[in-house]
Amino acid sequence: MKNFYIVDHPLIKKDLTILRDKNTQPEIFRSALHRISNLLAAEISKNIILEQTEVETPLEKTIGYKLKKQIVLVPVLRAGLGMVNGFLELIPDSKVGHIGLQRNEETLEPIEYYFKTPSELEKSDVILLDPMLATGGSASGAITYLKNRGAQTIYFACIVAAPSGVQRINSDHPEVKIYSASLDRELNNKGYILPGLGDAGDRTFGTL
Repeated sequence: MKNFYIVDHPLIKKDLTILRDKNTQPEIFRSALHRISNLLAAEISKNIILEQTEVETPLEKTIGYKLKKQIVLVPVLRAGLGMVNGFLELIPDSKVGHIGLQRNEETLEPIEYYFKTPSELEKSDVILLDPMLATGGSASGAITYLKNRGAQTIYFACIVAAPSGVQRINSDHPEVKIYSASLDRELNNKGYILPGLGDAGDRTFGTL
């Protein structure tokens, strides 16, 4: 699939197993989600462009590097919030926006109820965070909202993805790179990912 990257790492496989286990309690679920997000951040950050800067060590001046563009993390509420700290731990000078999209259970399409991001998205690298890429409707809608507000460089990070969701992003936003811990088999008739890990928001915040 175009622009789809599975981050293949032994620790991700271990923690993904914890996320999939129906008996995993919220505090353990949150910890595993945090660790996987940290490794996803490491992979996505390979795309970050640096520029040279001069730095003075205790002994002499030398050449160092700094981010050329602002990084903006945009979690999709609620579930995406569980990924934010893992990314901030690796890219602590990131700014954070929020987008709230609620899925219509009949059409499976997203309905926006909240949107707040830093200014000058057009000058930033934007990383959209959502643990689940199911039908792709919410992710595609979120990307469209970000583009309408000026975002030009957007990455999408998720924990598990369904083939139909990847195809939806490829079709609607072919330039967006998707990074995931897993490509799962399919969706069930309710639009949930199989084998999946259940509802990531409910399992993160203990609202089952």
